[in-house]
Amino acid sequence: MKVAAYICQGCGLGERLDTKALSGVAKKEGKAAIVKEHEFLCNAEGVQMIRDDIANEAVTHVMIGACSRRAKTEAFGFTDVCVSRANLREGVIWCQPETDEAQETTQEMAEDYIRMGCAEVKKMTLPAGDPAAVTERRLLVVGGGVSGMTAALEASMAGYQVVLVEKSGALGGWAARLHKRTPGKSPYADPQDTPVAEMAAAIEADANIKVYLNAITSKTSGAPGRFEIEIGTESGSTATEKVGAIVQATGFSLYDANKLPELGYGKSANVVDQAGLEALAKAANGGAIKRPSDGGEVKRVVFVQCAGQRDDTGKHLPYCSGSCCLTSVKQAMYFKDANPDIDTVVIYTDLRMPGNGEDFYRSGQTKGVTFTKGKVSSVEAAGSQCKVNFHDLILNDQAVIDDADLVVLATGQVPNSGVDIDTKLKAEIAAAGGDNSLMEAYNASQEEGAVKPISVLNLTYRQGPDVPQLKYGFTDSHFICFPYETRRTGIYSAGPVRRPMDMVQAMEDATGATMKAIQAIENAGLGRAAHPRSGDLSFPKVRLEGCTQCKRCTVECPFGAIDEDEKRFPLFNQARCRRCGTCMGACPVRVISFENYSVETVGAQLKAVDVPDEFSEKPRILILACENDAYPALDMAAMNRNVYSAFVRVIPVRCLGSVNTIWINDALSSGYDGVMMMGCKHGDDYQCHFVKGSELASVRMSKIGDTLKNMALEEERVSTFEVAITDIERVPQLINDYAALIQKIGMSPMKGF
Repeated sequence: MKVAAYICQGCGLGERLDTKALSGVAKKEGKAAIVKEHEFLCNAEGVQMIRDDIANEAVTHVMIGACSRRAKTEAFGFTDVCVSRANLREGVIWCQPETDEAQETTQEMAEDYIRMGCAEVKKMTLPAGDPAAVTERRLLVVGGGVSGMTAALEASMAGYQVVLVEKSGALGGWAARLHKRTPGKSPYADPQDTPVAEMAAAIEADANIKVYLNAITSKTSGAPGRFEIEIGTESGSTATEKVGAIVQATGFSLYDANKLPELGYGKSANVVDQAGLEALAKAANGGAIKRPSDGGEVKRVVFVQCAGQRDDTGKHLPYCSGSCCLTSVKQAMYFKDANPDIDTVVIYTDLRMPGNGEDFYRSGQTKGVTFTKGKVSSVEAAGSQCKVNFHDLILNDQAVIDDADLVVLATGQVPNSGVDIDTKLKAEIAAAGGDNSLMEAYNASQEEGAVKPISVLNLTYRQGPDVPQLKYGFTDSHFICFPYETRRTGIYSAGPVRRPMDMVQAMEDATGATMKAIQAIENAGLGRAAHPRSGDLSFPKVRLEGCTQCKRCTVECPFGAIDEDEKRFPLFNQARCRRCGTCMGACPVRVISFENYSVETVGAQLKAVDVPDEFSEKPRILILACENDAYPALDMAAMNRNVYSAFVRVIPVRCLGSVNTIWINDALSSGYDGVMMMGCKHGDDYQCHFVKGSELASVRMSKIGDTLKNMALEEERVSTFEVAITDIERVPQLINDYAALIQKIGMSPMKGF
């Protein structure tokens, strides 16, 4: 090991700090063999100086004292050596006042960060990547609707082979059931033909796409780059395919209108849902749509919007499916285009016509479609007609349409997702044994409105047979930052299985998911991590001889990256790993680590800080900051010159889920006066990039009370805070308030021990 330290003088560092003193700290305390200063370390000359030392001086470990590790990542991206960054710009001079009174504490901050950077880099080893990295340059697409066909065609055009699995006997999915579609291209005035026939023909003619019809994915094993798929076919035989990534595009079903008896469904044949109307329109083939009950003429048709949707009672769907209003306008045009004299009434609470849908809406008005703002309370059968009772929201009065020949319910989208693996019934279902009994257990136990108990991917993962889902069955993803991702690395969701969307949105969504799947294939081949640490070559290593088989790592891993071997030891699937470090934080015996991030790298940093004695009146507060939200918020606060306490020392962590309680114990034992943990929002509307990390950290820290009691320390000395990346003003205030609290409590009695 040969450590070189480089101190930048640019961006005001040379004016605000004694860089010669910093060099001395790196040399004497950091034990750096080479220490150099440069007026602008990130310019071509400065970068070349570092490269020359690496090449000519056999430097293996580089510490850079300059700007935030989030800045100048390309300039300082030395992949052939270990690199640590001491944040002197955002972390010191930009967050401290430029006054004579603050000069001493500002310099002390900088010197501590130099110590911490040197200590960190010496505990690193250079990541070698996954030695088992392989890749199949093929995609599996599950679902042959518009989303799935789009994914297959886009992948093929990008030069990748595709295996497309569709459970029915033909491609097209929901779109194949449509008479017409809402317009997807100009002019946005009339219903248009669906693209199903054209897309199906393109797939049939594409040598890169292999199609299985009347088939299911009966078993999915492996990892990104090396998934092995067993496909059950109609004949009963099983085909095996190897792929590098998976796109799940299983689409949606309409919400079950049988759950809406108050709206007449099931009581009158003349009350249909939007799928039923499409069937009637296809049968009419542009002619007059007949009344289902007796084949009579339809003179008046009523469309009931938000049927079983936007329901705040908890009985039906709480969300809006977004596309139903456009669909009702399209279906109203079926009648108007066949006979302009037919009375078409759309009863809505809110009309949602995004984008070019506004033109389509105006076209409907021009054709004579009537739009009435109201809320339907009931639909009653009245002989061969229906009586529609509703509250007119404009007049604030009760109203009725008593001669409707046909009523169409806009019931909304429910995803065809699979088994909800997070359900409390998991244990009971597992005990039921076999596929048939599993289905029976689900059917008997599922609450009204729950997702359908049909496994789609049939994963062999310890964590369950399918990707985790949200409350109403949509595939879970970090929708803000990584919309196509699921909690199973290399498996991406597309189309209405992810969220409600129309055909245009679904096709765009499938294209995005396909690009992410291709990225996963390429990363897997290079042994690199997926988001959010894209390109990271490190992966968890476990010292099995020290493992106690407690199973905390396998249980807490958010991404299903850890199985168990035949001896019940953890078995890491490197290609599934997102490098969050949650397993490392969970391990009570500290046998899990990464080459460049470990219990030792963080522990060395916090121990390198110069902790003043109890008489100095200079407390030390450790901040463990999530690198995805909290650390950027701190950087941006500094960029805005928001000042916070000079007594804090910040260590970025990959996720609060990676925080091992030994760091807290070491910090308190070393005389730190307080520990702040800054992570992402957790709960149902979580913002954590690693799904469960901040939640797990909160649970772990809730049990730190015994440690504090044994040390005779106040509970307030360890606190956890939820921080968003936008908390630019709030974060400095949190720090200052906490520093004031520590001043009030007093210095730690552990100093000097």
